[in-house]
Amino acid sequence: MPNIVSNTTPIISLLKLGRLELLQKIYSQIYIPAAVYKEIEAGKTKGYYQDLSQLKWIKITEIQDKQAVKFFLDLDAGEAEAIVLATELNAGLIILDEKLGRFHAKHADLKVTGTIGILVKAKAKGFIKELKPLLDQLTDKDVWISDKLKIEILKRVDEE
Repeated sequence: MPNIVSNTTPIISLLKLGRLELLQKIYSQIYIPAAVYKEIEAGKTKGYYQDLSQLKWIKITEIQDKQAVKFFLDLDAGEAEAIVLATELNAGLIILDEKLGRFHAKHADLKVTGTIGILVKAKAKGFIKELKPLLDQLTDKDVWISDKLKIEILKRVDEE
């Protein structure tokens, strides 16, 4: 199985849904950089919080090239470190939701997916029955998803 690296937002979105285990079911193991762990830890008071250091299948990893994050001035620390870690690990996939982060990751020749991509894959593998209720829950929990994208995704998974 190739190395998989995740940024903060997809993890938080899956935590909000109570479905973080989908990452383990789909990928067995994921890596997160220290900055992503710190961003998650900053939300300890949130109802959906979970201490990722207690999950054996999530590998919290320090990036080697600390200088490399300076090339990503327009990204937050988690996104920048996730891209650097993904390149250092020669990752097969990086999980990022933010448009600018995805832009940088693609320019680093990384394969990119996001929270919705994870949910689509989970449905295809039979780990979830329906996508629409989960997309609705995300928008109810302040995760922005355009109506156009929702319609497009639901058509793709035959839930229109």
